Amino acid sequence: MHALIVVAHPDPQSLTHRVAAHLAEGVTLSDAGHSVEFADLAAEGFDPRFTAADIALHLRKGVLPADVAAEQARVDRADALVLVYPVYWWSMPGLIKGWIDRVFTNGWAYDDRPDTGLVKLLGRLPVHLVGLGGADAGTYVRHGYFGAMKTQIDHGIFDYCGARVVTSEPLLEAGPNHAAAHLETARAVGRRLFDTSRRYEATDRVKVPEFR
Repeated sequence: MHALIVVAHPDPQSLTHRVAAHLAEGVTLSDAGHSVEFADLAAEGFDPRFTAADIALHLRKGVLPADVAAEQARVDRADALVLVYPVYWWSMPGLIKGWIDRVFTNGWAYDDRPDTGLVKLLGRLPVHLVGLGGADAGTYVRHGYFGAMKTQIDHGIFDYCGARVVTSEPLLEAGPNHAAAHLETARAVGRRLFDTSRRYEATDRVKVPEFR
């Protein structure tokens, strides 16, 4: 099985990148036949800007840009999609949101036509979300951020395309005091990424059911 891990952080020494690396390690340790590909959007210089060319493509009047075609091919090769990102302003960073804006095109992620309505095209793709947040769980619960993020990301993006969000893993209070625990959690996510026998046990993740 093959996983695509998409990372959006400009600092390669960041905890976000270390979490992604530990998650990948968990994947490969779980089975020698598993493989991982990284899409480091910042290092690769992916352009997240949704331009007139992207609008034309959405309206089925344009040509698929080469960079978008390459990213779609990465997803097509994957048996699971993993997004690892810091939480900025209670959502994903603009870089990874722009990746979704441009890559999840009409006709590839979904098919929306006036005569047939919406057809979801990514039903075969399991998705795993790992977000690193600076606030504590109480803040997320108190302000309803878990529910808001689930509605916006899990439902608003992936369910619209038919992709099933299997893991929504919040790594909160993502500072030096919690880094070791977060890295171990990331490795556990990787170990069970392709485990179809059972879902995550509550003891292996932050106990915040509002985020599930």
